[in-house]
Amino acid sequence: MSTETPTPATRTAATRIARVAVDMPQEHLDRWFDYDIPAALADVAQPGVRVRVPFAGKQATGFIIEVTDDTSRQGDLLPLTTVISPEPVLAPEQVRLCRAVADHWCGTFADVVRLAVPPRHAATEKATRSPWPVPEPGPAPWNGPLLATDFGAGFLDGLATGQAPRAFWQVPPVHSPVGDWCEGFAQAIAATLHGPGSGAGRRALVVVPDERDLARLKQALEDRFGAGTVATLHADLGPSVRYRNYLATSRGHARIVIGTRAAALAPVADCGLVAIWDDGDDLHAEPRQPYPHARDVLALRAVQQHAGLLVASRGRTAEVQRWVESGWLVPLALPRDQLRRATPAVKVAGADDFALARDPRARQVRVPDEAFATIRTGLTQGPVLVQVPRHGYAVALACHTCHTHARCATCHGPLRGHGEGRGLECGWCGRVVATFRCGTCGGTSLRAPVVGAERTVEEFGRAFPGIRVLESSRDKVVADVPDEPVLVVATVGAEPVAPTGYAAAVLLDCQLLLGRADLRASEEALRRWLNAVGLVRGGAAGGSVCAVGPSEARPLQALVRTDPATLAARELDDRREAGFPPARRFVQLDGTAEAIDTLVAAARLLPEPGLLPGAEVVEPLEHLDVLGPVPLTSALPQALREAGSGELQRLTLRVPPESGQELVRRVKAGLAVGSARHAPALRTQVDPNALG
Repeated sequence: MSTETPTPATRTAATRIARVAVDMPQEHLDRWFDYDIPAALADVAQPGVRVRVPFAGKQATGFIIEVTDDTSRQGDLLPLTTVISPEPVLAPEQVRLCRAVADHWCGTFADVVRLAVPPRHAATEKATRSPWPVPEPGPAPWNGPLLATDFGAGFLDGLATGQAPRAFWQVPPVHSPVGDWCEGFAQAIAATLHGPGSGAGRRALVVVPDERDLARLKQALEDRFGAGTVATLHADLGPSVRYRNYLATSRGHARIVIGTRAAALAPVADCGLVAIWDDGDDLHAEPRQPYPHARDVLALRAVQQHAGLLVASRGRTAEVQRWVESGWLVPLALPRDQLRRATPAVKVAGADDFALARDPRARQVRVPDEAFATIRTGLTQGPVLVQVPRHGYAVALACHTCHTHARCATCHGPLRGHGEGRGLECGWCGRVVATFRCGTCGGTSLRAPVVGAERTVEEFGRAFPGIRVLESSRDKVVADVPDEPVLVVATVGAEPVAPTGYAAAVLLDCQLLLGRADLRASEEALRRWLNAVGLVRGGAAGGSVCAVGPSEARPLQALVRTDPATLAARELDDRREAGFPPARRFVQLDGTAEAIDTLVAAARLLPEPGLLPGAEVVEPLEHLDVLGPVPLTSALPQALREAGSGELQRLTLRVPPESGQELVRRVKAGLAVGSARHAPALRTQVDPNALG
């Protein structure tokens, strides 16, 4: 394979042109480039294949988007250097989706394709193709929890008849068949496979937050549709297995595809259903440019491919609530009377005068008497779960006398404890502190206002002698626990699964989740609590839950009522009043003052006084709010910190939803101008998942 720049080919009437998406992330290069197809490559140069092309005096990789005899470019074209692989790995529907994602989130096609197409594994590509089992949907009706919900039967019928219904499934938080989200997805997939399409019905794509959910869903689907019928797409599978499953998807062999956030861009042709589990989990938000969210990518895909959409969660985000209120999503939920009977009883410690009369310190201590009573009763019936928000031992320390936070004498970082007799350690510089002396009052004793899972295990081990206490957190996550009396202390997201559900659960330190400086603190706290409640047996089986926190807080009230819909509606109303997403479209620009000024001027976002006669006049966006710029102290990519000079700043642009795409279009045009002029780099985020 030659790396020399090819000689331009003279165009003739018979010349075939390849339009190539070159792997160049610069904004001003975000378009297709035309290349001549040499006669030697005519048979393999097809849409979707990887190629190498000459670009700016060097060799670059890319994908052929289209092969045509027509081109708007005049003159001679450079020929393709080589076709890296004849395997089409970028499908036409992927091209449309990646283009839409790039335009929606103010990114480039090259950035999105990197997320969509895994690296090539040549040996897997050349290996003999083994047959892929065909799943059998079974006869209708397809039994499962969706049939118990309002409008569930109509949603399934729509999938089975080739329509594109859109719904949000409010999954009941209980460990029972009615709250089994895996079975609900299997039920929807069965209806999709049964419907009209090429071969055995249409195909289905499901996105989940992490590998634990992926393994659980895969097991449930293969139990229903047969071993080997499910293709999984996940970065931790390894390059060979991941690429093999991707090829099975792109070749049309796999009819059921599941994966994490990048799977939302997978090449699933004839797609009849796209679904997402727990859309509020921040793992669905891509941390790389252009920062798309899997929920919104699937919504774009459902519209483009006329596919059904199923969003399912125990909680409810403000974004989903906005879709429900607008009628774009139909809510699927159990009737209230059935929901009350099916879910475990939930209470807040010290919530009323009667509880406070029995335990006057219920609102002051970390583990009040009601929580201990819930644990003791639960241990007589099976395993008990204790959810804590922090891992570690003593997450924060303070002077016992004056309550001043304990700080390192060298770097002023927070001191942390790692267990009795193990001393103190600075959380910033890692120095070990042998003795502590408060700089305010001179005290030498410490208290722990915030403790983690490790300290909680130690305390419950002393409180319940003879009971095995397990910890599941961070790097020591436990997958499941036996169906016997055992006390499990787990951090959020690391809760093990009990075979028949937990007999009881206690949610500790609820005020820590509610006190986070985050726009989504309330909905995120309720989502995490409901996911823990979803591991507990139903009320009829004796399941009970006790939360320790401020009973007047709206998320805790919603938890007691099992009513995430009302909380989401109130959150959405608050955001409309404050002008926050999803009520308004946001674009955040992070970078140096020079880079921000260059973009604002190039994008023509603001009125421009003193324009010369004859200059183009661009109407300013209506209702555009310009917030900032303000100094930025949060962590940023190293490329931004090395670009330009001066302190980093953040400029936030805010418009009504109907002006959102025009704002993004102008910002993207400004980025292209800055890129062409080699202006300092900027990080651009559209509707960021977290505002800070």
